[in-house]
Amino acid sequence: MPDFLSAALATPGLGWLILAISTAGIVRGFTGFGSALIFVPVAGQFLPPAEVILVISTTGIASTCALVPRAWGQAHRSEVALLAGAAILLAPFGIWAMTHLDELTVRWIVGVISAITLTALMTGWRYRGGIRPSGLAAIGATGGVVGGMTGLTGPVVILFYLASDRTAQIIRANTILFLAALDLGIIVTLFSSQLTDLTTIVIGAILAVPYFVTTMIGQALFRPGYEKTYRWAAYAVIAVAVLTGLPLFD
Repeated sequence: MPDFLSAALATPGLGWLILAISTAGIVRGFTGFGSALIFVPVAGQFLPPAEVILVISTTGIASTCALVPRAWGQAHRSEVALLAGAAILLAPFGIWAMTHLDELTVRWIVGVISAITLTALMTGWRYRGGIRPSGLAAIGATGGVVGGMTGLTGPVVILFYLASDRTAQIIRANTILFLAALDLGIIVTLFSSQLTDLTTIVIGAILAVPYFVTTMIGQALFRPGYEKTYRWAAYAVIAVAVLTGLPLFD
């Protein structure tokens, strides 16, 4: 067995990582978001930040294959292009920040961002004002920095969309396309920065299998009429992941 494969299979907590990514796939499939909010806090207990970011971005490619074909025809693609373009341009700054922070600090940042996102979603926060193109670019750029630093590629844009009056279908489709584009951008940046190795890619490939399967299951479960049920189920799962991922419980 190749050394990189043996090293990947010997990853501490691999069973927990598989459970976390499988749960994340179900949630991602029926809501279009939440996978990083579930996986990153758990993975941060076993992997260094750069590896967590690469693994969640790599496994995101699996969900892209499952979800993008349907989302492509439902999304506002010009809006997503502006958000994603700004995010990809600014993601390297987030990756740079991650390399200059210790692992414990990154885990606390992940916990705080996840908790704030979850609280805003659960309390039903809504923004009723209009958003100009410059505002969309700023939202995307912020999402790119946060995603590059923590692996949480979705919270900033998720908050923007769930605080809007868009339908669940459009929110889901736009979010899927945005996350797919940003995942690819982060993977390219990590490779060009030489912050990854083959073992991490193999871990991502291993986790991509259950993630793809459970994402398809989640997508099959999606029914627009049960939007509220889906969201509260996602909130509960995210809350558990955030709490278990806090350094307080090491």
